[in-house]
Amino acid sequence: MSNKVLLSLRDVQVTFDVGHKKKFVAVSDVNFDIYEGETFALVGESGSGKTTIGRAIVRINETSHGDILYDGKKINGKLSKADDVEVIRNIQMIFQDPAASLNERATIDYIVSEGLINFKLFENDEDRRAKVRKALADVGLLAEHMTRYPHEFSGGQRQRIGIARALIMEPKLVVADEPISALDVSIRAQVLNLLKELQNKKNLTYLFIAHDLSVVRFISDRIAVIHLGRIVELAETEELFKHPLHPYTKSLLSAVPLPDPIYERGKKLFKYDESVHDYSILKPGFIEVKKGHFVWANEVEADQYKKELKK
Repeated sequence: MSNKVLLSLRDVQVTFDVGHKKKFVAVSDVNFDIYEGETFALVGESGSGKTTIGRAIVRINETSHGDILYDGKKINGKLSKADDVEVIRNIQMIFQDPAASLNERATIDYIVSEGLINFKLFENDEDRRAKVRKALADVGLLAEHMTRYPHEFSGGQRQRIGIARALIMEPKLVVADEPISALDVSIRAQVLNLLKELQNKKNLTYLFIAHDLSVVRFISDRIAVIHLGRIVELAETEELFKHPLHPYTKSLLSAVPLPDPIYERGKKLFKYDESVHDYSILKPGFIEVKKGHFVWANEVEADQYKKELKK
């Protein structure tokens, strides 16, 4: 991981229209940097806004406020055609559902090479096919799979096809939206190991979106915890597990199962209650309570968190 910031989000907000002149704020006040070569995890429960952020980065969702900067250049809002092509080439997405994200009527050859075809990134048909064969080989699939259709593959193999489709564009940043949540438990470790292997081989940077903290501990360098569209805590992986500060982060960690049946039977889950915060007078912000460790808090809470870290 280098010190170069590859992607920055600054005060990003995403809203959706819900009925006549009504808007739903799905994501608000989102700020974070992703460094080149790192795996940055975004963790939260269903409906927290993590996928919305991922889709905003790849320009599927429009932002209503704030800036998304890729390599120092703003990429949200209107872009020239050349800049749009550059963003699509450099930022690719692996989707959550390997069944729904593949065109059932297309061959694997076409699915994987669709990006090459759209942006004319090949010299001739033999060059295109060679690139598809290499992309499939990179994810552990065979050249003979090119003529088959998605329904002929297992869930794990389909996800590998989705990964090959993203990586054939030779992106620098990959947004992986819960890439293992739809897979059998036995296949999940294989796909995670594959992602780590490809990252080392191709110097990739990942935004890894998940709801399971135990999974992201294995793969990520830093973790941002999101609740109701707002990031409440951000820290290096081991720092977050050793010193969780925000009550919501503590509630998520308390739900992580441990391979100890006796402990699990007696374990008490920590339930997050928003009423513990009093923001009526002192308003909250994203405060750095320790180098690299940020929490959504007001000044009183930040002082308490700093004292917790000193214990």
